[in-house]
Amino acid sequence: MNLEILKEIPPWEWPEDSDELLLGILSDALASDAERLLAVELAGELTVIDDQLVERLLAILRNGAESVKLRGRAAISLGAVLECMDLEDSEDLDDAPISGKSFRRIREQLATLYRDPKVPEAVRRRILESSVRAPQRWHRGAIHAAHASDDERWKLTGVFGMRFVPGFDDQILEALGSKNRSICVEALWAAGNWGIDAAWPYVTRLVRSPTTDKPRRLAAIDAVAGIRPHEAANVLGDLLDSDDEDIVEAVYEALAMAEERSEDDAEDDYPF
Repeated sequence: MNLEILKEIPPWEWPEDSDELLLGILSDALASDAERLLAVELAGELTVIDDQLVERLLAILRNGAESVKLRGRAAISLGAVLECMDLEDSEDLDDAPISGKSFRRIREQLATLYRDPKVPEAVRRRILESSVRAPQRWHRGAIHAAHASDDERWKLTGVFGMRFVPGFDDQILEALGSKNRSICVEALWAAGNWGIDAAWPYVTRLVRSPTTDKPRRLAAIDAVAGIRPHEAANVLGDLLDSDDEDIVEAVYEALAMAEERSEDDAEDDYPF
């Protein structure tokens, strides 16, 4: 089994020794840059990541001799497991992908590296984007600083962080009007995640307009379910006839999420 084949297979169908293959390549000084970059990317999958791969990814991230691209990719690859451990409170579960010790080690090292001025800015942006998936107190100030930057790359990172850290409703609404499409898309995801009702008119306009570009429309479809789940079927129903399979799939996913959220709201209304 080589990496290119592994890349084409769904992670849940990977061979049991895939973690050993990835660890071997990441530890091999003779492996090509392309091989190591792909191995770093695949190592972030929850089906393979473990304490050993975490340590290897952190070692790459700390190493100033490694390329900026590889270090940034290593940071991003730690994001999924951070979110998994944080959302599921799974550090005490037997089936957690990594140990509680590794979870805390990732968070501590990412915070330290983010504050290190010797770490390249591109790597620090990736560190922030990864680490916010398990929010800590320092993230609020980091997101504020990123969003206030004149550098649109930092601003994009800041808006991305707002999807995971609460308390930025005004900034998210402002970002919806950005001329930078990527920033607008991230703001749509954030608005949906936090159910920001003030974004509703803008979101529905994007969903209904045939001139909306695809990235914005997909993000807006998701946002509908997050903001007003009870109205999702009325707003999104007509898009099920779309010729675009991605649009149809996004609508089905949004409707499923809306139904789930509506059921949760009903349970909250009748706790007994």
